[in-house]
Order: sequence, then structure tokens, then C-alpha cells
Amino acid sequence: MRGDPESPLRWTTTSTRKLAAELTQAGHRISADTVADLLHTEGFSLQGNAKTLEGKQTPDRDAQFRYLNEQVKAYQTAGDPVVSVDTKKKELVGDYHNKGWEWCQSADPVPVNTHDFPDKELGKAIPHGVYDLTANTGWVNVGTDHDTAAFAVESLRRWWSAAGREGYPHAGRLLVTADAGGSNSYRTRAWKTELAALAAETGLAITVCHFPPGTSKWNAIEHRLFCHISPNWRGRPLTSHEVIVNTIAATTTRTGLTVHAELDTSQYSTGVTVSDQQMASLPITCHDWHGDWNYTLHPATPLDRPAGGDNGDEHPQPPDHAWLRHPALTGLDPTRWNELIEKLDLARHAQREAALHHRRGGARRTAPGSGRKAVLDLTDRAAITVLYQRFSVPQRTLADLFGITQRSAHNIIRLTRPLLAVIGYTPQPAAIHLKTPTEFVQHATDIDALTPAQPNQARY
Repeated sequence: MRGDPESPLRWTTTSTRKLAAELTQAGHRISADTVADLLHTEGFSLQGNAKTLEGKQTPDRDAQFRYLNEQVKAYQTAGDPVVSVDTKKKELVGDYHNKGWEWCQSADPVPVNTHDFPDKELGKAIPHGVYDLTANTGWVNVGTDHDTAAFAVESLRRWWSAAGREGYPHAGRLLVTADAGGSNSYRTRAWKTELAALAAETGLAITVCHFPPGTSKWNAIEHRLFCHISPNWRGRPLTSHEVIVNTIAATTTRTGLTVHAELDTSQYSTGVTVSDQQMASLPITCHDWHGDWNYTLHPATPLDRPAGGDNGDEHPQPPDHAWLRHPALTGLDPTRWNELIEKLDLARHAQREAALHHRRGGARRTAPGSGRKAVLDLTDRAAITVLYQRFSVPQRTLADLFGITQRSAHNIIRLTRPLLAVIGYTPQPAAIHLKTPTEFVQHATDIDALTPAQPNQARY
């Protein structure tokens, strides 16, 4: 590549044949084979492009991989299902050229179309896969319409109905690993909305952990399922959807991989929008570490979801939680309560930073306070825990009082209770036990802490 930039040879394809011709024209008679030998002697060889430049990387890339790995190990140890999902490359259906070679009689190749214009009747095949990491089994839902979030979740739904429920009969939760883009992108609202519906149908708490942007090749489904499907139909035209389904289902490996495939002819609308109100009503909990990449959809019932909706006139407004922090309920006057929250905030911050430092494997690389905010602030989280310890309240009752899911109430208590012990505070048990939201309201009214006209009582 060195030399005069204005030289004609500098800007031509420098094949051995052209190099030999240029040298011969300059008075040095030589063949192309000799040029090749000389090039090899000088350390040259034919080289292709090497895909090694990964571009800009997210600062928390390695830490996210560590967090995801910890989640997978925890679920597998507990015997809960872990699946990897993604959509494979769309395939043209018909007599089209397919890369690769296949053994057949000499001079008898399979004839295919000279141009790859899609057939209007046959269209394309959209394989969406679900790979069970523990069982080493694959499920592929071959769609015929559009690759949407609804299609991606429907593939997961079919896998659970036909294989997952039977393979994990006692499971109460499901871990899904997915890449950062496509129909299952962490930015796609419809993906989370459809998952919330699936969680409600199945009763599963569905946790999703996304791979960082630009790292989809590390998704297990890519190198454990999809990589084995493509060689299975190499050099063979995919003449029909039936051929595609049967070829995918015939995929096996020496390590025991088995695959089930079926055709999905349903129609999936594009351009579906999800409003802010709909997102706010989802029973979703974002993890403390990168809540945009890691979150859980809970199997919420209508009582579990926060009050309010698209039309505020048709739905009751969320109750004010301040009455639940009255001294008669918490056992602390306002001054002591504020002191408790200040100490709790310091302890929680220190604990969270230590946990994040361990997960990241190093110092923070993003500004504090980034990421999605928690559903309830620290004051409400402390109130839930104190009420739970003072009155032995069922967690379902606390969930109804604060407008969250029962699992969220459980997680809040599990995380806040040790912090109260760290700052040296133990709530004193009350003389009575409150079991239902109505008993809470009645107790507050009886001690004249609240008037009966409080708007929050209308909910009950």
C-alpha cells in the first residue's frame, strides 16, 4: 500500500496477474505465480475483513454480564425455568437460492429462481425461538406476518403451555434473557405490556434480563440453537412453510439438543402504542441494578395494581399514604420519624453502593441517581416494614393499602427490615393485630387519628 498516491497502480486492484503485467511492461518479465511466491516470501497473504471492532461499549457492560450470570445460576439452582429468546433471520419462502452446499448427484443441482423477489402469496417465514438453558431444548414459533412484541410474547406463551408448564410444574417464576433490540427490546413498551398479560395468565413472576447493546451474539439461543438450524437446511430451497417447520424440528446435535417447531399464521398489528398511564399501571418492579435492563412483571390481580387509569373520572385516585404514617400506627412522633428516615437513607445508600460495587466489579461509571425510580419512596417503604412488624399485617393487606403488588411488598420488607436493624431500631409490637384494610381504617378512626371523611377511606 506504500508508494506515490498518484500512481495508477496505487488505486487499482493489486492482483498477482495485474502486478505481473505491470512488471512485465516495465521490463521485468515475470509470471503471476512468481509474483505470488515473492509476496508470500515478503510476508503477504490474502486476508479478509476481521470483525473485531465492536465500537462504543456501554460502561456497565461487564457488570451486566455478571449480574445476568448470577440471576441464571440462582434460578437454575432453585429449579426454576430459564430461557433465552430471540428472532432468527427472516427467510424467503419459495424456490430461492439458499447458501451452502449439499451432497447430490453430479451435475444435478436444485434449480432456483435467478432473482430473490419475495413471493406475494408465500411471503416470508419469521422464526422466533425459545431456548431452555437447563433442558437444552428449543421451541421455534414460525410466524407469517410481522415480528412484533405481541408475536414474541405469543411464542413464549406457546412454549410455556406446551413444554414449560410440564417441565416445571411447581415453578412460580420464569427468567427470560434477551438481547437489547428487536421485538423484545428493553425500550419497547408493548413488550412489557404483553409480558404483564402473560404473567397474569400463567401466574408466573416473569423476570427479564437484557444483554447490553451490541452483545446479542452472546445470547445463548444464538450459539446453542440458531447456529444448528441454518446448517440443517443449507443448499436447500425453503419451498414452503411446512418445509421450514419440519427442517427446524429435525435439528439435533451430539450433545442432545431437541427442537420443536410449529407454524403461527396469526395476524399481528404493527404501530401499537402504549400510553404513559398504561405503563404506570403495569405490575412491574425494576431491579436496583440497571432497572432499564432488568425488571420483573408480576402476576397481578386488579387489586394489586395502582388505582387510576386512562380516564381519571372513571377510576378512583390513588389514596394518600400519609395517614399510614400517623404516630398511632408507626409508634413514632413526627420528629423521631424524620430522624429514623434520615438514618435509614444513609444506611440504604451505603448498602446499595456496596452491592453495586460488587456486581460491577469496580467503581461506579454512571452518575448517581440514574436509572428508573422505585415505585415507592423510602418513607413509604419504611412505613410498610414498620406496620408489618408492629401489627403482624399480612403482606397482601399492605399491598392493597399502598397500591402495589404482594411480591413488591414482600421485597420491600425483605430489604428494609435488615436496614432497621443496622441503625438499631426495632419496632415495638402493638397490642392488636390488624388483618384487613378495613381494620386499619377503623383503627385509625377509633383513635381519632383521622376523621371518617378522609378520601382514602372511600377505596374500602
